[in-house]
Amino acid sequence: MQDSSIAAPRPHTAAKPTGPLAGMRIVEFAGIGPGPFAAMLLADMGAEVITLVRPKQQPKGAASRGRTVIEVDLKDTTTIAQVLALLDGADALIEGYRPGVMERLGLGPDTVHARNKKLVYGRMTGWGQTGPLAQAAGHDINYISITGALAAIGGADKPVPPLNLVGDFGGGSMYLVMGMLAALLEAARSGQGQVVDAAMCDGAASLITMFFDMTAAGRWKEDRESNMLDGGAHFYGVYECSCGHFISIGSIEPQFYAQLRELVGLDEDCYDNHMNPANWAALKQKLATVFKTKSRDEWSDIMEGTDVCFAPVLTMSEATQHPHMVAREVFIQHEGHTQPGPAPRFSRTPSNVRPAVTAKLADVVKGWQAQK
Repeated sequence: MQDSSIAAPRPHTAAKPTGPLAGMRIVEFAGIGPGPFAAMLLADMGAEVITLVRPKQQPKGAASRGRTVIEVDLKDTTTIAQVLALLDGADALIEGYRPGVMERLGLGPDTVHARNKKLVYGRMTGWGQTGPLAQAAGHDINYISITGALAAIGGADKPVPPLNLVGDFGGGSMYLVMGMLAALLEAARSGQGQVVDAAMCDGAASLITMFFDMTAAGRWKEDRESNMLDGGAHFYGVYECSCGHFISIGSIEPQFYAQLRELVGLDEDCYDNHMNPANWAALKQKLATVFKTKSRDEWSDIMEGTDVCFAPVLTMSEATQHPHMVAREVFIQHEGHTQPGPAPRFSRTPSNVRPAVTAKLADVVKGWQAQK
């Protein structure tokens, strides 16, 4: 990582959907955070996503790519009738309003399913459709707080929010997409749709299943920085280098730890028995001193590509230049901006990114009706 200039990733646009969801029609009621991101994932995989937005509220950014955008006034009864007609030809719906809002608009699941029984109705909220907090406002940090996830992340002194990856996107978007795809598969067999209640607190709790298992087995403590995977162990963590940048190591298995010792020169007896937690604090301090003797680039030259389980800690701009990310074309240029490309990858029906376009509701309804 010697060059700090930002290289422009490849342009990436495609006029026609080719992913595994090509032919699938999804109507998204525009929101923020996990709902749009879920719709982006589905659009990347080929689904035709129609996003309904309030007047003069055009969505922006990577999460809005690949959509047909339509401005609608959902307080207008004529518009509601057109939206219902649009949903008649849809396979799925995504909405992220507070519980009860869609019902008050006349677009609740009972109304929609009475017209289109196969439709999968995806609902994205923080607290879920039911429960004492269902009507309360909140954000990612709140949803992961009540699951035990936030309390487990950070330094010994206090929890640290892991961006909004665990609640919004991990516990929210990914579970919404997984649930909707499962419901779509089931609908293809049964001929009946259903409601997918995707709550970020549910998803975030699901994500920490392994740590509940480890707690039950006596292998996880609730004190931060006292466990193998939370920065407590000297062989699994982040270290500062002489240049002020950081590296990460994850040398858990004995053979990987042995290679770490060999390449870094950890030949003292104190590094034996690396799984003994009683030694971790002292060894972290010793290892921190060792890693400060070289720059991040020097340590990368020594350890990257080996079985140490090593990587330099890169900024987002640096990540776009890393040879592995470049070789796999992980980042793309789309509509003048660098952004991550579609994931995962499909061998026969590859995903792609299409530009967002603006349309009129009546025109899309007529187009779908004409194709029946």
